[in-house]
Amino acid sequence: MHYAFGYTITIENQSKDSVQLTSRHWRIYDSLNDVETLDGEGVIGKKPVIKPGESHTYNSGCLLTSPIGAMKGHYNMINFSTTENFRVYIPTFKFSAPFALN
Repeated sequence: MHYAFGYTITIENQSKDSVQLTSRHWRIYDSLNDVETLDGEGVIGKKPVIKPGESHTYNSGCLLTSPIGAMKGHYNMINFSTTENFRVYIPTFKFSAPFALN
């Protein structure tokens, strides 16, 4: 049996330069399995360019073998003005099926 969880992430550019999300790194915690590491290009098949003051929102999902888990990670980004690569860290967010909580 698998449990499907959905999530929404919004990335806001608070700098004065345009930036692009180039890749992602996730650590997926499933209470019944080892930690899974996932690396990939962009997010949901896109490498969004985010202009100053703008944001990018996307929805995605995760399949777990248990009703409780979590994810955390980072996005690799590039600043178009300086060509500097940098990371944006995503803090841990948790998944729990409603029936799993007492």
